[in-house]
Order: sequence, then C-alpha cells, then structure tokens
Amino acid sequence: MTRLTGPVAVVVDHLDGALTTPSAEVLTQARALTSADVVAISLDAPDVTALGRYGVAAVYAPQLGDLSSTVSAVAAEAVLAASAAAHPEAVLMVSSFAGKELAARLAVAFDSGAIVDATGITVDEDGLLASKTVLQGSWDTTCRVVRGTPVLALKPTVIEAEEVDEPTTPQVLDVPVDFSQTARQVAVLSRTPHPRGRAPLAEARTVVAGGRGTEGDFTLINALADELEATVGATRVATDEGWIDHASQIGQTGVTISPRLYIGAGISGAIHHTAGMQSAQTIVAINNDPEAPIFEMADLGIVGDLNDVIPQAVEELRRLRSEQ
Repeated sequence: MTRLTGPVAVVVDHLDGALTTPSAEVLTQARALTSADVVAISLDAPDVTALGRYGVAAVYAPQLGDLSSTVSAVAAEAVLAASAAAHPEAVLMVSSFAGKELAARLAVAFDSGAIVDATGITVDEDGLLASKTVLQGSWDTTCRVVRGTPVLALKPTVIEAEEVDEPTTPQVLDVPVDFSQTARQVAVLSRTPHPRGRAPLAEARTVVAGGRGTEGDFTLINALADELEATVGATRVATDEGWIDHASQIGQTGVTISPRLYIGAGISGAIHHTAGMQSAQTIVAINNDPEAPIFEMADLGIVGDLNDVIPQAVEELRRLRSEQ
C-alpha cells in the first residue's frame, strides 16, 4: 500500500471542549495516508486525551491572543503558522462551511490547491487523490492538487472514526502567530450557538426526510427519527411552506449530506433535492406513487402511504428494542 512519507496535519474542531466526531473521522483518514506522524492543529483548547486515542503524535496550538478563530483570516494565519512549524505533506480538515473557507485561504497562501467535499482520499505514486461527486451528483470524479501542499476537506460521515490500539500521549506545542492587520480588522462581539439536539444534518449518520407528501405534518417523520436516533431533513417545498425550519433543507439550495442511511418519506425525487442526498450509502424511499423518480435511486423502495408505513416501522423498531 502506497503511503506518504512525511507528516499529515489535521485541523481539528472541538465542541464544548470535546473533539468532534467529524474531526475524529478525518484523523482516522489521515492515519491511512502516511507512514509518518499525524499531527493536529487546534485553534481551541485541545482535547489531548481524545487526540491521543486517534494516534496524534503532537498538537500544534497557535496562540490567538484576543482574536477569534471564527474569523476566517485569523484561522488561516494561525494554521499557516502551525504548518510552518510542522512541515506537513498535506493539510486535512472537516468539510464544513468554516472548513471550506479555511481551505480556500490556505490554498492561496500555499500557492497550491484545495479540494473540498471529498468523499475519500487515497495515495498513489504521485501523491494524494481525492474522490468527490460534482455537477449535482451526476459525476464521480477523482482530483489531485498538482503543486504545493495539498489542502483537502473531507465530508463528515464518509468514513468510520476508529481509535488506535495503543493511544499516544501528544505533546502540545504552542505556536506564536504574527497576525496581519487584515486578520485584526474583524472583531467578534458575540456568539450565539444554535441549540444542538439531534446531530447537524451534514454530520448525521442517519437522516429521515419529509416532503410534500407529509402535507405539513412532520409528526411521523420525527417519531421515526427518534427511534433511529436520526436527524430530520426536508425538501425545499416543505421549508418554503413553513412546515419546518429552512436549516433542515436538503438539496441544491440547502445542505448536502452523505449519511449511512437516508429515508425519504413523501418525497418525489426532484433533482433540486436528490442532488443533496444521493451520495448516501443506503437510500430508502416511501411514496404512494410507484412512478416517483426517487425510486430510481433507492436501494429499497416502499410504495405506500407514509401514514400507514411509518407507524408500522416505528412499532417494529420499538418491538425489537424491547427484546434486546
């Protein structure tokens, strides 16, 4: 198996002081790419114990002073300073909104290239190869950064996070940063985090989505999602009608997801929705129209009224859980 011979750096994210699952996935991917060390770059107080469980050799901690890493220019200059100290062959991160913006800034600074929304990363004799879907999911592509330090952002949930057999004890290395006036021109006055109940759509391993067929009632969608510990999504019609918040919209003008399991109920399968979910590993469709386009991509299609099908599914899931 071909691997890089130099270190790979991963920009890791934390939430409430804990390493996020998407960052753990990227660390797992990074270990498969190099025979050298995997190092972390943390813009928050690092969860050193968790990073050790994922095989991190060292943690580079840029000193931000009174600046906020939520400002993309600050984050980019901090990661650049850490990269100058770590000398990685590649820099990886989570393909979140912030990660994509950071990747773009880093690629410009490195005079290299960035590949975001990658669904897999491998190594050949010429370096890193990233796979991703493009053009509304109609093409699978393989991409390479042809010069400089590659910057790659991996989509959440596309690989399983795996801890190492023998945890490491990462050394935390403080990195001084000489921030530019550009980075200092924005000050964050306040932050209000969104409530986190279920996992965010982009990070969810299981998604239950509803469309026009719900006729505005997402009670059954939520009930099935509760049984599966899933996140609820929706089509543009459902959000435009005000049946559910716009943050739940999946598709071209919403969130692009890659869950392990996607269940669509009352969804016809218009391209503006399917472009955002067709990279799901398993697709289940429930629709009373046997000619609905979504059945063409479904691994399992159920022709029936969601008001009949979902209660049966919920009942069976509860029965199975009671027998465990």
